[in-house]
Amino acid sequence: MQDTVFNKQLPLAIGCDHAGFEYKEAIKKLLSEAGWQVADKGTFSKGSVDYPDFAHPVAKMVASGEASVGILICGSAIGVSITANRHKGVRAAVCWNTEVASLCRQHNNANIICLPARFVAIEEAEKMLDIFLSTQFEGGRHEKRVDKMEC
Repeated sequence: MQDTVFNKQLPLAIGCDHAGFEYKEAIKKLLSEAGWQVADKGTFSKGSVDYPDFAHPVAKMVASGEASVGILICGSAIGVSITANRHKGVRAAVCWNTEVASLCRQHNNANIICLPARFVAIEEAEKMLDIFLSTQFEGGRHEKRVDKMEC
C-alpha cells in the first residue's frame, strides 16, 4: 500500500453487511499489514444482517474524529453510503473504479469509501482503497463546494 494522507495514529473504522463480509476480512488483513489499527464494527459472519447496524457505528467514529477514515462494504455500497451520509461531517462515497476513488478524495474530500462487493473484484476493491487512502483533497475551488454540503 502507498503512504496514507489520513492519520494512522487514529484507528480506521470498517464495517459491512453479510455481502461484504469476505471483502472486509481480506481488507482488514491488508490494512493490518500496512500498519493500520483497525476498528472492526462488524458484521462478523456471512449471516444475513441489516447494513445500517454496521454503517452507523463506522460513520459515528469518523464524524466524531475517533477514526481518521472509514470503509463500508455491502452488496451495492449504496445502502451503507446513504446511511453513513446522514451523519454530520461524513462524506461517504460509493466507488466502483480507481478513477472514482481518486476523484472522490480530490474533489469531495470523502472520508469514508463505500465498496460494492457484488460488483467489483476484491483486487479492484483493494486498488481503490489504496488510491483512496493515499490521495490528497485538492482544496481550492473544491473547498467551497464541500463546505456547502452540510445542511
